[in-house]
Amino acid sequence: MRSTKQRRLAGLLLALAATGGLTACGSASDSGSAADMRGERPAAAPEAASTGSYGTSGGSGGSGGSDKAATGEKPQQAAQVGQPGVDRKLVRTATIVLVTPDVRDSAERARAIVVATGGYTGQADVGSRSATMTLYVPSDKLDDTLGKLSAPELGKEESRSQAAEDVTEQIVDVESRIQTQRASLERVRALLGRAQQISEIVQLESEVTRREADLESLLKRRERLAGSVAMSTVTLRLSRDSAPAPVADDDTLLGALAGGWKAFVDTTSFVVRAVALVLPFAVVLGVPAYLLWRRWRRSARPAQAQPVAQEPVTQES
Repeated sequence: MRSTKQRRLAGLLLALAATGGLTACGSASDSGSAADMRGERPAAAPEAASTGSYGTSGGSGGSGGSDKAATGEKPQQAAQVGQPGVDRKLVRTATIVLVTPDVRDSAERARAIVVATGGYTGQADVGSRSATMTLYVPSDKLDDTLGKLSAPELGKEESRSQAAEDVTEQIVDVESRIQTQRASLERVRALLGRAQQISEIVQLESEVTRREADLESLLKRRERLAGSVAMSTVTLRLSRDSAPAPVADDDTLLGALAGGWKAFVDTTSFVVRAVALVLPFAVVLGVPAYLLWRRWRRSARPAQAQPVAQEPVTQES
């Protein structure tokens, strides 16, 4: 009886230890997910605590080594990024403003140039007087493409600006977190394979689902960073030069006559347009008004008082 009670007590203690390890795992995962949403790097201590909990559930031999690896992760990453031989990962962007007599033609030429380099066109708003295009160009061909886009055949370059953001540390950080998340997920799956109680199985399955979602988020972030590094973004703005060329003043007699004739033609054209604008209203409203006035005049004539003949005045004697 005593040995049976001791075995039950040992099993209960083991279950409590496993439950404590799962709680620590959940806390570490929640902190890592929150850090992912804020775009921050998670601290090494929660991951080390989570690793230590797994060691408690599956054995205590790997806890010290995991703590040392988590503690030395940041210095190793910083040293790796800071090395001169490390290939820097840059996200490059550029903006070009052109003035062209034909906006649509220049927009088509710009699109053809980008497609020829292996790029593609994103959002585009092209009109007859202005256009704004978002172009995606391979980063290794950005400088050559900018030279072709600012060629005189497309228009006169008004301004150009470029920017570059170094994301090397972000990429190294994401890669390290992906490796850590995959190892953590494998450990939880191993615990799930050894679990026997229903409560443990439910908690471990929930933990596996959460860590798989975190891993998927990290993979998508790595994909976005890789795409931003591989393809540079070029914003092209086109506008039509509609300003008339300045006309030199002509002080001669012919110049004065030409100016007077132009003023006469402009005045006559304005008067004709004004008459044409008022004529429909005059026809629609003036004709009925004239007919009403004529009718009123005819009806008013019989009503006029006839002049009264004056009686002769007699003088009294």
